[in-house]
Amino acid sequence: MTPTSPFTGWLDADPEIKRLLDDELTRQRTTLQLIASENFTSPAVLAASGSVLTNKYAEGYPGRRYYGGNQVVDEVETLAIERLKTLFGAEHANVQPHSGANANLGVYKALLEPGDTILAMRLDQGGHLTHGSPASITSKVWNFVSYGLTPASDDPDHPGEMIDLDQVRSLALEHRPKLIVAGATAYARTIDAKDYREIADEIGARLMFDLAHPAGLVAGGAHPSPVGIADVVTFTTHKTLRGPRGGAILCSEELAKKIDGAIFPGLQGGPLEHAIAAKAVAFREAMDPSFSVYAHQVVTNAAALAAALEAQGFRLVSGGTDNHLVLVDLRGFDADLTGKEAQEVMDRAGITANRNTIPDDPRSPFVTSGLRLGTAAETTAGMGTAEMAVIAELIGRSLRQRNDETALAAVRADVGDLCSRFDPYPSLAGSA
Repeated sequence: MTPTSPFTGWLDADPEIKRLLDDELTRQRTTLQLIASENFTSPAVLAASGSVLTNKYAEGYPGRRYYGGNQVVDEVETLAIERLKTLFGAEHANVQPHSGANANLGVYKALLEPGDTILAMRLDQGGHLTHGSPASITSKVWNFVSYGLTPASDDPDHPGEMIDLDQVRSLALEHRPKLIVAGATAYARTIDAKDYREIADEIGARLMFDLAHPAGLVAGGAHPSPVGIADVVTFTTHKTLRGPRGGAILCSEELAKKIDGAIFPGLQGGPLEHAIAAKAVAFREAMDPSFSVYAHQVVTNAAALAAALEAQGFRLVSGGTDNHLVLVDLRGFDADLTGKEAQEVMDRAGITANRNTIPDDPRSPFVTSGLRLGTAAETTAGMGTAEMAVIAELIGRSLRQRNDETALAAVRADVGDLCSRFDPYPSLAGSA
């Protein structure tokens, strides 16, 4: 008997979209999700995301809207704000950014004038597009100076490829930026805001911490918090925090008016109140003691995955991980294997990951020499350290036998067997 689709009824009039949603649910259930910026939200977050709040236009902020009929959404947004402030111990929170990029852009707009200097991490060293990449609008408006990592080393006790704080300080003293940005998108080690605070104070600069990736680890007590140390903290809600796609900003009361004004009306129009309701749900879930257990397990699983990958012959950038992600240099495993090819091969084997540049990568950002892997999603699904060892073996098998479709099909079957024991949505109909 064919299982009933969870989308039956609502989408019967649109069978094409219904089929595609069923296909995506099946893909998420039957393949390994190892993209470090992804996670499985709870059914409650899904429900809020698809709620009637999507119908309401609500330009402005609670109690200060430009449209009528906002009595309910005012309560929703206020609840999200208060929960977020409590979760992170912040004085002020803005939950309206549509994304982490919008959150970062809003902070720049709030604290700087066009042409001001910002010191931030280079994209090819682990930074984000909004940290001044030439491809981003941020580099067209502000003057970015970039810092990077220490050189790689063969010393296993001091592997290098860590943030070069001496370089950060030297560049800060030379260029006198008005804002220093801490945080990264492809960096597997702990970033301590206190190190940056000392440098920022030395030159009289503001400090922004882009917490996009480890926000959930901070909420769960598995990573040091920058809140109260940095002037402003930005993050996304859909990675380790396990909420809907979106962004948020934390700051002091001193900066609240500037930050709020930069988001609306400075950058965005009406907020996505259905997404904000889903954020509120995720914030409540992150307050539960079980979330702390989850956050620590994410880190434990990442360490286990890293060790197992090393046993498979892969070199890890910085020699390991302190958080939820592992950055793999493929050249030691196979000098001819690119990140692009590895990603495509693993897709055929049912292992979802993303190619990523490594420090001083000789290949282009579209091709790359590395992979970025994360453990947040499969930890949500219930996997532990034993499964991380299996995953590393499956990755190694698929890449060693990448030109053998029969071998890849066998890996895909083993992936399916593993995933069948860890359904991220057992309460939804239509299980594979």
